[in-house]
Amino acid sequence: MKILYGIPSEGMGHATRSKVIISHLLQNHDVRVVTSDRAFDFMERFFPDKVYQIRGFHLAYKKGSVAIGDSITGILKKAPGDFVENFHKYREIHNEFKPDMVISDFESFSFFFAKFHKLPVISIDNMQVINRCRLDIKIPLSEKDDYLIAKNIIKAKVPNCRHYIITSFFDAPVEKKNTTIVPPILRESIISAQRESKNHILVYQTSTSQDNIIKLLKQCSNDTFILYGFNKKETHGNVHMKTFSEDGFIKDLASAKAVITNGGFSLISESVYLNKPVCCIPIKKQFEQFVNAAYIEKLGLGRNFDDFSPDLIKSFLYDLDLFQKNTAGYRQDGNADTFRILDDILTTMD
Repeated sequence: MKILYGIPSEGMGHATRSKVIISHLLQNHDVRVVTSDRAFDFMERFFPDKVYQIRGFHLAYKKGSVAIGDSITGILKKAPGDFVENFHKYREIHNEFKPDMVISDFESFSFFFAKFHKLPVISIDNMQVINRCRLDIKIPLSEKDDYLIAKNIIKAKVPNCRHYIITSFFDAPVEKKNTTIVPPILRESIISAQRESKNHILVYQTSTSQDNIIKLLKQCSNDTFILYGFNKKETHGNVHMKTFSEDGFIKDLASAKAVITNGGFSLISESVYLNKPVCCIPIKKQFEQFVNAAYIEKLGLGRNFDDFSPDLIKSFLYDLDLFQKNTAGYRQDGNADTFRILDDILTTMD
């Protein structure tokens, strides 16, 4: 079967988990990928001559929050040129590849390609949990507007797919048909990582506008903090900034005694799999991050805070023994369940 696989470029979590699925699919299917920017560079390294580069969009951030106005302005400014480029790519894919179906990881180009050519679509992502499941968490009034916006966007993004596979580290009752929840998709390097618990805390900051983070971390405790996200190699007392390398990051993650991050699904899922307590400070105006963080707290796997402050981090570290006990109980059989369910669904499309 010929499969077109769509991956968004906003955040690298989509690309890393999609690589796992694509590697599995290539054992029995012919697969081509559409994506942009950093995700294109990443996928091209592993799947040369199988990746089409399209034009994507990026969100703008300000003071640890999504800057909606700046994001829209940036997208509209690029829109005419992006449309023309993507239209040419659309024709190229149709003439060269002629896929039988599409898999979309919350990506629009591949979805619209499928709808125009009347091809079946499978959705594989974590976002659809907001639209297709019942969330068993309390949504505060301050998050209500973001919840409604997020739900409507997710509902409209890839509607009427043949099947929705939702990756999740928490259970949420499914409320809509053709929907299956599977465990998080894990990189092989995470599955095979050697778990330890050394005396450092891994900190990953995706919004580099949190420019006072070093000062705040130094006020939290005397623990060693290994900080990723700023692409710098510097040492400031007990805070060690590192440039990103996959091997180095996974080694630091697997040996950390705890993780401090935003609310991104991939790192939270990998931390939970490796039995690491997580302290979440979700990026504001990203309701999906709030959901992930809220479930971390609900399940007793860590804490969910609105802001990054020394006192809040201290309270997380104070209860670390309890969180470590709770995370030790998490179990997942790699990607076996996900592969089996996906293969079963694809069999019905042959």
